[in-house]
Formats: sequence, C-alpha cells, structure tokens
Amino acid sequence: MKRLLAGLLFVAATVMAAAPAWAQKTVTFAYQDMMNPWRWVQQSQEIEKATGFKINWRQFGGGGDVIRAMASGDVQLGEVGSTGIATAISQGMDVDLFWILEDIAGAEALVARNGSGVNTIADLKGKKIGTPFVSTSHFQLLYAMQQAGLKATDAQVLNMRPPEIAAAWGRGDIDATFIWDPVLSNVKKTGKVLMTSGDICKKGACTFDGLIVTKKFAKENPEFMVVLVKALAKADADYRGNPKAWTGDPAKVAAVAKWSGAKPEDVPDAMALYGFPSLQEQGSPAWLGGGANGAATKALAQQANFLKDQGRLTSVAPDFSKNVTTEWVTKAQ
Repeated sequence: MKRLLAGLLFVAATVMAAAPAWAQKTVTFAYQDMMNPWRWVQQSQEIEKATGFKINWRQFGGGGDVIRAMASGDVQLGEVGSTGIATAISQGMDVDLFWILEDIAGAEALVARNGSGVNTIADLKGKKIGTPFVSTSHFQLLYAMQQAGLKATDAQVLNMRPPEIAAAWGRGDIDATFIWDPVLSNVKKTGKVLMTSGDICKKGACTFDGLIVTKKFAKENPEFMVVLVKALAKADADYRGNPKAWTGDPAKVAAVAKWSGAKPEDVPDAMALYGFPSLQEQGSPAWLGGGANGAATKALAQQANFLKDQGRLTSVAPDFSKNVTTEWVTKAQ
C-alpha cells in the first residue's frame, strides 16, 4: 500500500512539474494594414519564441473595429490610430497607450478621383467621401473640411473600411477618400492629392498610430510587455539606421506586404512616409512622457475635443495622461 501511495505521489508530482510546459498562455493581438518594421517582428515570431506565448493575430479594417473588440474582452493588445485611442479613453475603456507605432507624418492623404470635379477641399461640398470612421484619416478629413469652411454635413462622409474604399473607388461610387497605404497607393494612380496628413499637421492637427493594451493584461504579464517593447524598439532602430538596406531585404519587404496586404513594390515608398520614434524619444515629452504636457497626451485631448464638437463623442476624458504610460519603455531600456 505504501509503495502504491508513493508511486501515485511520484506521478502527481511529475505532472505538476510538467504543467508549465503545456499550460501555454495565449493573447489576442489586433493589427491593421499599416506598413512598418513591426511586421517583420510578427513574421519572425520573435515575441512568441522569447515569451512562450501563443499570439492570435487578428486583422481589423479600422480603429473603431479594434476598440470594439477590445471593449468586448476579445482582444488584449491592438494597433489603433490616435483618434481611436482618444475615443476609447473617452468612452472609459481601461487601456494604456504604451508605444507610438508610427508618427503618421505624410502617410495619409485626401485624394479626389479624376473626373469627380473636385480640385479643392471646398469642391467636396455635396460629394461622396469614403473614410474609416474613428480613424486618424476621419479626424483629419473633418479638420480639413472645417478649415475650408465646410461642415461634415456639407458632404456625404461615408464610413468605409480600406478594402471597401478600394472597391468603391474602382466602381466610381465615391468622389474622394482620406486613407492610408496600401489603398492610398492605388487611388493616387487615378486621383489627385488635395492634402496630406503632413499638411494638416502643419496646421496644428498631428496624428499617430499607437499600441494600446488593457491595463489588466499588462499588470499580469510584465515580462511579456518588456520583451514586446524591446522587439519594437529594435525593429524600428534597424529600419531607421538604414532604410534602403532594410527595404532592400526581400524577406522583410515580403513580410510587410504579407501582413499589410500591399504590393511588395509599394512598400519602400510607403514606409518612407512614416516616422518611427526611438526608444528614448518614446519616453520623452515629445511622445509618451511629460504627463499632461506630453505631445501624445495633448494630441489625444485635442482630437477628442474636436470629435465632441463635431457630435462624434458625447463626452471627453478629463485626463488622458492617466492612460498614457512610459512604464514599459522605461523598463525596456
């Protein structure tokens, strides 16, 4: 009997010791179709190898879709434009902005279709314009219209995901679009650029794409967060160090094209339109640092207040700095 009990205890102890090997943690990560060095990290499975996590990668057509998925609890980390982040925080979502994926700079643009009769922003009156709602493009479209003396209701602004914009453009169903690559590269071929996101930034409305995480996941998985940020920083640094060499690597270009749905030949020029802040810049007041006076926090507040004035938000968060963190950037240094 004693031998039997000893044997059972040995088996139980063996199973318990082996538990970590099969009790694999899983996280769902929402991504979109922007072109950036981060796509190479996704392709190489660097995070999975370093952490042992299984990552469920889910692609979404816009920031609005991402924040809805995160609000439902289905997604723990996601790529969202600054306008979507401002919306999520204003709606009370318990998330943190922890990384600037890209400074959008001149990477998004308002393009009018050839033959639409639109040559200036004022010409958009009464026209059909496609853009993903709650996106940075949506915000900048409304801002550009306001600067030109137009209200949102002066045109038919349609909520369309990037693939829907491409299809509608091809059919001639819309007159203009404010969008990013890879769709932007396609519509430029049969359209006229009226204004870029860089032009609008110079007028005082700058945008960025960021990574957000639920506070619960970050608190429970600090090691994962540090590994993630280190990988992001390294990928961006490799690209910044020699963009031509980076986009001259067929494997890296293929990865960006695969994850974004772009054509490989469009990748180098599209990536060159973005800015990718360094690890040190991320933690400075130029981006995530600086509390209420930090650039990211002020941009979120500006965009949320603008959307409220436009009737797109019912309320604005009183303090966006509570949802902008430098914790993981600091720990990754």
